[in-house]
Amino acid sequence: MRNTKKYMSLPYNPALKDRARALRRAGNLAEVLLWQQLKNNQLYGLDFDRQKIIGNYIVDFYCAEKQVVLEIDGSSHDHKQEYDAQRDAFLTGLGLTVIHLHDHDVRHALAEVLYFLRQHPALVSANPDEVQG
Repeated sequence: MRNTKKYMSLPYNPALKDRARALRRAGNLAEVLLWQQLKNNQLYGLDFDRQKIIGNYIVDFYCAEKQVVLEIDGSSHDHKQEYDAQRDAFLTGLGLTVIHLHDHDVRHALAEVLYFLRQHPALVSANPDEVQG
């Protein structure tokens, strides 16, 4: 279930709305593959958004309930280490946890990526009775 307060309290740049929509439509292969596993609350019943605007950034996936950002890093990130570090610092400064996944792993080892996410402390429920996935 979406935590509306956590969701709506994040900074939002409306000028990025069209860009986020275009990214959702275009979707690279790794994002599409992971989205197929995240949408409809398939991971622990958590609600994820795709291409969520947070401040002046568009993150690949966001879960308001756990305050977690998932970023798929591919070749487009190869020469953007400083930009990525600034983005991560901004996001963690908002109290968000940023989990980086490698594009190659999502495309070629999706089961292992999902296992990693299911074990990640930021996504694991504190109450075992709540675990659904």
